[in-house]
Amino acid sequence: MVDEYVLGQVGFVLESDLAGEFPIYLYWPQDQLTLLYSKSITTLLNDIRLPKPLNISHEGFSFLLQSGVVPPPKTAYQDIYIVGIGDRALVSTENGRVQVTFSHEFPFMNANRLLATEMEPDEDLVLKMLAEATISRLDETKPSFLFHSAGKDSNAIALALAEAGWQDKITLITHKSKGALDESEISRQIAKKLGFKHRILHEVDQLQKAHHQAIENYFINAPFPCTDNVTLAYPLYAFQEPELRSSNLIFGDGNDSHMMSPPDKMQKMVLPYARFTSKFGFVRNYINSENRVNTLLRTPAEWFGTSGLSLRDCEQIYPNTCSVLPYWSKESDLRKDWDIFDFKTDIYSTRVITERMIRKLHNFSDVIGAKIILPFTDSQVAYYFGKMPESHLFDRHQLKNKLTLRKILKDRVELDSDAIGKMGWTYDFSSIVLQNWDHIISEIKSCKLWQKPGLEKVITRLKGTMQSKHKYAHLSGQLIYRIYLLSAWANWNRYLNG
Repeated sequence: MVDEYVLGQVGFVLESDLAGEFPIYLYWPQDQLTLLYSKSITTLLNDIRLPKPLNISHEGFSFLLQSGVVPPPKTAYQDIYIVGIGDRALVSTENGRVQVTFSHEFPFMNANRLLATEMEPDEDLVLKMLAEATISRLDETKPSFLFHSAGKDSNAIALALAEAGWQDKITLITHKSKGALDESEISRQIAKKLGFKHRILHEVDQLQKAHHQAIENYFINAPFPCTDNVTLAYPLYAFQEPELRSSNLIFGDGNDSHMMSPPDKMQKMVLPYARFTSKFGFVRNYINSENRVNTLLRTPAEWFGTSGLSLRDCEQIYPNTCSVLPYWSKESDLRKDWDIFDFKTDIYSTRVITERMIRKLHNFSDVIGAKIILPFTDSQVAYYFGKMPESHLFDRHQLKNKLTLRKILKDRVELDSDAIGKMGWTYDFSSIVLQNWDHIISEIKSCKLWQKPGLEKVITRLKGTMQSKHKYAHLSGQLIYRIYLLSAWANWNRYLNG
């Protein structure tokens, strides 16, 4: 459903739910004569009141190139906005125009948590809430898949569903990564122990005609561009497992906002210095993306999951680019007196995780007509963990989080998250780029957004660095891959080209 605010109506405030399970998408055109809004981005984009084709936001694409994510309420489209975790949009009529004023207040500050003496986690209640948050959203006429790994989040959901007796109705499905970080065997063992059916998804390096068709269909229908490294794997998942289409897709993402995201040792060490070194950020206007100095010139906020092309390279590629440094400098200054755990969690969870990692899941679900289910974003679950005392959630000294989930899984499934360590699904995008170079470069060069002489110069340099032993060889490959993802989306997307 799409709602409309028209001139002269009583003003109101738009807010998403507590943990952003249902972001609100707004269409607020340049003439400011109306406002359309919906909890479904596809419903909004397909509304006949939106003139097509839509226009790209130059600022939004500048963020995607330089930071890898567009921070809400901004998006990659002109006139399209997002209200997510902690965001508010005050809607009113002023001087004969629709006025929308955006603001943000992080809802999970540690100072608002209960004391350790006021709350002891109820493990049975945690599992019950997760089960209810999942089961209540399932369409039982369709198959259901839980994207599963060796991690704490998906395993907490799997355990909750197992204790609720839903093993026969849900299949665990996992990605088989290359190398030591592969989680598929651990996933298979856990599925067997809990009584679930289990399937494995494989990486595809050499793209064939049918793969290209699946990828093209993805870019045609994906509501937003996304630069997540695993983006390209998802249309190939649906190619491997057609039953994923129109199914229930359950993911363990979405709890970092209310469970906190501890800084790593490097972030904790450099943040005090970043406040000083970032004052020389103007140097980014003159250096290559893979220059080691770029890292040293990040603002404090940019240490939490953002990276990308330097402004110099962006200006060579994308003539309409603008610097994103002022935005991140302002966000850093607003939080200069914050505790680092609050600082990272706000920036990382409400921008990077929501609009890159979770956005790829929303895109995938929208493209294949599936129903996305994120149990940890359920408001009851988020409220419970949002009030939980710090001592039950994270350790400031060891920089570990999700302590209650770790304990539950170790006691009930014999899954020792401390011993396993941080894994996560990995995707060999470098292999995709190099083994399918002719297709990749053809897609990039056919994109009308780019300035061809500068594009060829930057791509040639990045490829050389990617194939060397340079410290930032991996980053260089990632940047080529990012340019490809943005090019393919801009080339094919029906909302831009329809």
